[in-house]
Amino acid sequence: MRKDIEIPKVKGVELAIVKEEEVGHDSWKVYLMNKNQFDIDNVLVSSKGYGTIDGENRQTSILRHLIGKVDSQDYALIEPIDPEVFTLSNEYWVSYRANGKVYDKKYVFVEGAIKEENLIEIKMLGKKGVLHN
Repeated sequence: MRKDIEIPKVKGVELAIVKEEEVGHDSWKVYLMNKNQFDIDNVLVSSKGYGTIDGENRQTSILRHLIGKVDSQDYALIEPIDPEVFTLSNEYWVSYRANGKVYDKKYVFVEGAIKEENLIEIKMLGKKGVLHN
C-alpha cells in the first residue's frame, strides 16, 4: 500500500540562480549544490518555466539535464538561464540516488523572485544569487 512506501526527505541539496559577470555583459546560471557529507549519484534535473506574460499563459520547453555525480560539499552547473524568463515561475525537479535510496524534490523560483534586490552571497559558489533550499 502507499502508506508502506518510504519517501525519503531531501536535505542538504540546494539550487541557486547566480549572476556572473563576464566580459561585456552579465549572464545568469543555475547551480545545484550538495551540502551533504555524502556524494549523490545519477543526478537528473528537469526544468521548465510557466506563468503569464501580458495576460497570456506561457510555458517554456521542458529541458532535462543528466548531471551524474556531485561530490560531497561540491556543486554542479545545471544550465544558463535567460533573464527574460524571470517573469515566469521557474521549476526544477531534482532526482538523485544516495545511500541506496532514490530522492526527488521540486524547487520553484516564483515569478519575480530572481532580481537584483534579492541577491545574497552564496559562500559555496563565491557568487551572489537567489538561493532555494
